[in-house]
Amino acid sequence: ENVDPQKTAFLLRKAWTLYSVTPLYRFRRARLRDYARLLSAFIAAEKQKGLAMEVGVELDIKVALSSLAELRGSELDQAALLVQLSSRSQASSRNSEDKVVWSGWFCSMFGDDLSENISEDFTSLPLFLSHGAESYTALVGSWFQKTFDCCFCRLAISPQNLSWMVAMWAGCKLDRAASAVELVFSMPRLAQPLDISYAIHPEDAKALWDTVQKTPGEITQEEVNLFMDCLYAHFHRHFKIRLSTAKLVKISTAIASAHCDGIVKILHSQYLPGVLMLLTELAISQIQ
Repeated sequence: ENVDPQKTAFLLRKAWTLYSVTPLYRFRRARLRDYARLLSAFIAAEKQKGLAMEVGVELDIKVALSSLAELRGSELDQAALLVQLSSRSQASSRNSEDKVVWSGWFCSMFGDDLSENISEDFTSLPLFLSHGAESYTALVGSWFQKTFDCCFCRLAISPQNLSWMVAMWAGCKLDRAASAVELVFSMPRLAQPLDISYAIHPEDAKALWDTVQKTPGEITQEEVNLFMDCLYAHFHRHFKIRLSTAKLVKISTAIASAHCDGIVKILHSQYLPGVLMLLTELAISQIQ
C-alpha cells in the first residue's frame, strides 16, 4: 500500500529472471558508492579478458547501486537494492544520456522467516530479479558472491505454485478492464512438442474463484485444487483433452505472468507488493 507507483514504474512490464540469494555477509548500505566503483572495476577487468562484451561492441560500462526504500514489507525487511549497468558508446557525444543495458534488484517482501534467524553480520535479501543479457547477470552475480560470500541460484516455479498464482491473481479486483487469464500446458510423452493455450475471460475466472473461495482474504490448497479441477473439467467437456495429465508451464493474468523457468512479468503496480511477497516466500523456501 505504501509503494509509490511513479518510483516503481520501471519495474513493471519487463521480463525478470528470478534467483534466490543466501544472506550477504558484511554488506553495508552506507558503502553503496564504493561497491559501485568496485563492481565497475571488476566488469572492466573481465571486459579486458573478452568475457563481458559481445564481439565488435565497445562500450564504457557505468555501475549504479541505489536503495528502493519503499520496496519492503515490514520493519524487519531490508530495503530493496537496485543495481543498474549503463553504457555510453565511444562514438556518442559527452552530453548524451547513458543507456541502461542491464538491471537487477535484491528484494525482501515480508521475508521475516529468514531475517529473524540470522546474525547482524548478515543482510537478508533472498529474492533477486534480473533483466538484460545473461553475461551481465553472471558478472554481477560473480562479484556479489565473491564480495559477500553469498550464493545465487536460479529460482524455478513449480506447476503447483503456478496454480496458486493463477488462482490468487484471477480473484483480484481491478479498476480497469482486465486481460484474459491464460494457462499454457506442455503435453508430455509426445514425439513432437505440443503446447496447449487455455484462455478464460477474466470475469468468468473471477466468478469461478469467488464460488470456490470460502473465506475472503484466505486461500487454501484445497481451494486452489478445486479451482483448477473446475477449469480442467470445462476444458475436457469441450475438447476431450485431460489437462490434468499435462504440465502447467506458464500463466498470464492482468496482475502478472509467470513461467516455470522462473521468468516473471509484473503488470499492475497495485499488486506489486503481493507478487513480491509470494516470490520472496519461494526464494526463502529454496534457500532453507
